[in-house]
Amino acid sequence: MSPPDSGVRVVLVTAPETEQAARMARVLVEERLAACVNVVPAVRSIYRWENEVQDDGEVLLVIKTGADRSQALAARVEEIHPYDVPEVLVLPVQGGSRPYLEWVLQSVVSAEPGGEESGTLETSEIRSGIDRVSQETES
Repeated sequence: MSPPDSGVRVVLVTAPETEQAARMARVLVEERLAACVNVVPAVRSIYRWENEVQDDGEVLLVIKTGADRSQALAARVEEIHPYDVPEVLVLPVQGGSRPYLEWVLQSVVSAEPGGEESGTLETSEIRSGIDRVSQETES
């Protein structure tokens, strides 16, 4: 049996410096690709690049979005990121605070020009999906 899926995703992205990470975070939230982005400074990354081991300070972005927005978010990160190969890892959220999960999903509904929301998820649809996840988690 597969684990339950809340419809929410956490996306991990690293960036070279804090202000650049904050600019990317703002773009993603303003464009409704992300509900929230935590900018975590002072992450140390050790990795292999061009056949050499690197040891660099980076900034971690912890991005919350909906499953249906994660591909567009990843594509946008690749457009605005300074790295040739940016880290973009999309992780499913199997549970959490119901009000928070609802808020994430409602926050990433795309808006059309003029402020009209397109494809708005009804609160009942969100709650129904999250209820299903809660029930599966408890059993």
